[in-house]
Amino acid sequence: MNIINARLRKREGLFTLVLQDGKINQITGQAASRKAGPDELDAEGGLAIAPLVEPHIHLDATLTAGEPAWNMSGTLFEGIERWGQRKATITHEDTKRRALATIGMLRDHGIQHVRTHVDVTDPSLAALRALLEVKQESRHLLDLQIVAFPQEGIESFPNGRALMTQAIELGADVVGGIPHFENTRDQGVSSVKFLMELAERTGCLVDVHCDETDDPQSRFLEVLAEEARVRDMGARVTASHTVAMGSYDNAYCYKLFRLLRQSGINFVSCPTESIHLQGRFDSWPKRRGVTRVAELDQAGMNVCFGQDSIKDPWYPLGNGNILRVLDAGLHICHMMGYDTLQRSLDFVTDNSARALNLGERYGLAPGRPANVVILDAENDYDAVCHQAKARISIRHGQVIMRRRPEQLEYPQA
Repeated sequence: MNIINARLRKREGLFTLVLQDGKINQITGQAASRKAGPDELDAEGGLAIAPLVEPHIHLDATLTAGEPAWNMSGTLFEGIERWGQRKATITHEDTKRRALATIGMLRDHGIQHVRTHVDVTDPSLAALRALLEVKQESRHLLDLQIVAFPQEGIESFPNGRALMTQAIELGADVVGGIPHFENTRDQGVSSVKFLMELAERTGCLVDVHCDETDDPQSRFLEVLAEEARVRDMGARVTASHTVAMGSYDNAYCYKLFRLLRQSGINFVSCPTESIHLQGRFDSWPKRRGVTRVAELDQAGMNVCFGQDSIKDPWYPLGNGNILRVLDAGLHICHMMGYDTLQRSLDFVTDNSARALNLGERYGLAPGRPANVVILDAENDYDAVCHQAKARISIRHGQVIMRRRPEQLEYPQA
C-alpha cells in the first residue's frame, strides 16, 4: 500500500510513503497532488507522523473515578487512599475490561505506543497478571510496556522488595518506584538503590514516580540521577513527575541540572494531572505544581508529556487524547514561543519514543515498521492550534482506525 499526498513534519511539499510487508519501503517527494490509484491511500494533504506515544498512564486504575467514593480534596494522598479502597474489590476481568476499553480510547487518538504503570503492592499481583494478558490481546493495536509500580512503597510495604522482584520475573518490562511516599527519607534512598540494582541485574528499563509533591525538601531526583550516572544507565531511566523541582531553590536547581545533564536520564511530565493534584496545601499564591519542563528542554534534556490518568481517583477527567495534554502543557509550562510551537509534536512523539527506548522500532524512515498516523493538519503548529484529530491510523501496514471528518451545516434562515 502507498500513502500519497502526505505532508511530513519539518519538510515542505507533498510525499508518498511506500509500505511493503509491514515496513516502510521508501519515502519519495511528489511534484503535485494527484488522485489515488488502486491500493493507494490518499492523505489529502494531511500530516503523516509516526504514531503518538503515551509514556505514562495507569491502565489498572482507569475508569474507576467515584468508586467507591470521589476524591473530594483533590490531593494525591486522598487519591492513593481511594485507590486502596477500590483495589480491594478488583477482579481479573474487571481490570482487563477497563484497560481494554481505555486502549480503545488511545487507539482512536492515534496512539500506538504506551507505557502503563501497574500497582504491584498486592500480594496476589492480580492487576499485573491481568495487564500481562491485555498486553498480548492488544498487540495488534499498540505496543505496551508494563511498569512494576509499588504504589504504596517498596520499603514501607510488607514484602515490597519480593513483590517487585516477582513482578519482573512474571514479565513486567520496567522497574518502578515511589521514593517520596516511603515512610522515611532513608527508606526512599534505599528503595531507589534497590530498584536500580534490580533493573541493572535484569536488563529492565526504569521509570520512577519521583518527588511528586510540593515539598521542596523532597530531593530523590538527585539520588536517582546519581545512581543512573554511576551505573551508566541514563538512557534507560525515566524520572516521572518531579514536580517538587517547581518548588526547589534556584541555586540548588542550578547545581542539580549539572548532575541531570551528566546522568542522561529522561523526564515525563503529566501537566494536567499535576496542576490538578499539586498546590492543594497552598493558600495564595498557589503553585502550578509542575516540573521545570521548559528549562529541562532548553538545557537539552529529553522531556515529554503524558496523560497519567483517565477517570480515576487521582484525575476525574480525560478521554485518551494526548494532544489535549500537549495543548495544556504548552500553556502551563510557558512554552508558547514560536520556535517551540513549530516542534511541539516532539513532546508526544519523538521525545516520548526516546524515553520508552523504542530505537529503530519507531519513526518514519525506510526499514522501520509501517506504523503511520495521518493528522488533519499541515504541520505541528496547525495540529496544536486546531487540536487536530487523527484521521487514519496504520499499524504494520494495515489501517486500524479511520475517522470521518466532521461536517458542519449552516442552514439559511
